[in-house]
Amino acid sequence: MADEESVLGASTEPTGVTGPVGGEAPPPAFATPEPPPPAPVVATQPLSASDGATSPTSVNFYNPPTARPTAAGVAYDSGSEVQRIADAITREVHKAVIGQDDALESALAALLADGHVLLEGVPGTAKTLLVRALAASISSEFKRIQFTPDLMPSDITGTRIFDQKAMEFIFKQGPIFTSLLLADEINRTPPKTQAALLEAMQEHRVPIDGDPYDLPPVFMVFATQNPIEFEGTYPLPEAQLDRFLLKVNVGYPTAESEQTLLRRYHQGFDANDLTTAGLTQVADMAAIVRCRQIIGKVRVEDAMFGYIAAVVAATREHRHLVLGAGPRATIALLQVGKALAAMRGRDYLIPDDVKSIAPAVLRHRLLLRPEAEIEGILADSVIEGILSGLEVPR
Repeated sequence: MADEESVLGASTEPTGVTGPVGGEAPPPAFATPEPPPPAPVVATQPLSASDGATSPTSVNFYNPPTARPTAAGVAYDSGSEVQRIADAITREVHKAVIGQDDALESALAALLADGHVLLEGVPGTAKTLLVRALAASISSEFKRIQFTPDLMPSDITGTRIFDQKAMEFIFKQGPIFTSLLLADEINRTPPKTQAALLEAMQEHRVPIDGDPYDLPPVFMVFATQNPIEFEGTYPLPEAQLDRFLLKVNVGYPTAESEQTLLRRYHQGFDANDLTTAGLTQVADMAAIVRCRQIIGKVRVEDAMFGYIAAVVAATREHRHLVLGAGPRATIALLQVGKALAAMRGRDYLIPDDVKSIAPAVLRHRLLLRPEAEIEGILADSVIEGILSGLEVPR
């Protein structure tokens, strides 16, 4: 589709991950009783001489080494484990997607925070490609649904069919039974079909004829939509919008990124064949689960709880808003903020983590007054005003 003809390209950089940049020792460790296992990162190229390796090395996620060397007197740092995995995935995705750093960081943070993402942007801005490249960089099952006006709920969830040999009805799973699901152009299908995703996104299970079927432990929906075409579309209801942890706006590339895009296409990159970009799998589902456990241990001071609550409460009293954000937004700010902190190598949450992700968490949960829309006021400008007007905890 058009999204795949955008900001992308191939890279000649090595695919392996050889540890912290520059060979520096990792920062101080989390206060955990026992050192966690080593970062599940695959080195697909020979380690460099600076890493002390003289032969090609491959680290397997399922059989990690039992010990990991550390710098003199420095304990292993779980926070940097999340950072290394996030950096490795980011490098792989950027072999296919040029630019879109903020969108990729937000999408990766949502994956590590166990949430779903709504990607909105005009055609050709790499929405679909970003998800495909992310799926290619992690060892997970990936399925895509092209949403159309004639799509039925059973086309997503699956249905029972009669087996003539067994003389009984058996359940045939739909594409929703996967780890990463791309719901392409979700606003082009009727509300009845959109609603088929509701319980799955919230409860991680699918009801079929009254029987619940559990989804994989790691289950994430990436949905895309076009913000400029409204004819023949069905806007997502507020209840379903709130199921998305983040709404990420995917904009145009910079002039420099677009020139790089042209060069890579000139060199033979094919958006429909990601093997031309040389993507490799650098993480698996066990690594994602491990990262989520580490993120759960990120420290949050009482002042930060108050700051997050104040940000959301301010949306409920803002003069330009009919509807402010609910408690689910408060939880989302905390969870994604902690994920960003760990991705940035810290074991504690700071205001900048919350401020950087607040627009993506809140923009789809706010309803502007008609007069504000007439004046051209956007949800993002309201959020920016709220953040700039609140006192930041020290």
